Amino acid sequence: MKVTIVAGARPNFMKIAPIIAAIKARRQEGRDIDYRLVHTGQHYDKNMSGSFFEQLGIPEPDANLESGGGSQAEQTGNIMVRFEKDLQEHPADVVLVVGDVTSTLACSIVAKKLHTRVAHVEAGIRSGDIRMPEEINRLVTDAITDYFFTTSEIAGANLSKAGVPGERIFFVGNTMIDTLLKHQPNFVQPAIWQETGLKAQEYIVMTLHRPANVDQEQQLKALMDAIVSASRELPLIFPVHPRTGKMLKNIGISAPNLHMIDPLSYLEFNYLVQHAKAVVTDSGGITEETTVMGVPCMTLRDSTERPETCTIGTNELLGINPAAIAPAFEKLFNNEWKPGGIPELWDGKAAERIADQLLALG
Repeated sequence: MKVTIVAGARPNFMKIAPIIAAIKARRQEGRDIDYRLVHTGQHYDKNMSGSFFEQLGIPEPDANLESGGGSQAEQTGNIMVRFEKDLQEHPADVVLVVGDVTSTLACSIVAKKLHTRVAHVEAGIRSGDIRMPEEINRLVTDAITDYFFTTSEIAGANLSKAGVPGERIFFVGNTMIDTLLKHQPNFVQPAIWQETGLKAQEYIVMTLHRPANVDQEQQLKALMDAIVSASRELPLIFPVHPRTGKMLKNIGISAPNLHMIDPLSYLEFNYLVQHAKAVVTDSGGITEETTVMGVPCMTLRDSTERPETCTIGTNELLGINPAAIAPAFEKLFNNEWKPGGIPELWDGKAAERIADQLLALG
């Protein structure tokens, strides 16, 4: 079986790394499976250097389509044109896409129009918020996918409600957690630890990048003021997304305990998360990682496509009203935060299940 694996952004590579390792292991056993890795170039990330690939054990892509930049429509079109040529030159039995970025949508459409089967890793997750570009990508991709690899029973139920036959849904677990558990022993203490004299359980990590939180100056300022006020002067370590950085400069936020730093590598960032008292974020993926590491997490969103991080894990959905922040911090400081548990099959073996299922599908 020839599998073309598509990745377009940094989180995609963290999700496909264990799948590649599992395919390689089975090939070494003499099984009939091989892969080709295509990087669409959707996102340019200065941390996506050779060291990023080396640290996570990801081979260099077989092709980089260099499709970044432009509007959503321009980017989608560029990816489709370039991926169509690549897939025609390198036919596959299955195109495997992950997550919910523009590349996921674009390459799924191309594959289906070239009569190639599509497998979607992280299929079926839904936020219910159609205003999110990611939600549109999820819905369209899952409408044309052949094989659905899910991270939770909830995701499988979403697909069943949409009419997907049960024999095409495979509950395998979460490949992002495969990567986390594999590399947890290798986390690296970032420079900010020594620079600010951080101590375990005595600082807060925060990330913000979603439009609802950062595109309006008043909203961003209100959120930042509320977080600073509620933090009881604990250090706030804020690796700043470029999108957020532009707005922060405009509103001039500063506080003695607020440390705004450049984005960190995967191993450095998760070192901070693992030892933090809590995380404040609007990222979906981080809520999965905090759940597995048992770190309290406050999510500044009105909905989540990963409800298991709330119902089972350490995450709480606060919404985007700044007034919700102080009560959440009070609960944290009063040691009343829920301990949380780990969702089913988030055990570091999801990629192995995916590779075995691909072989079974033939």
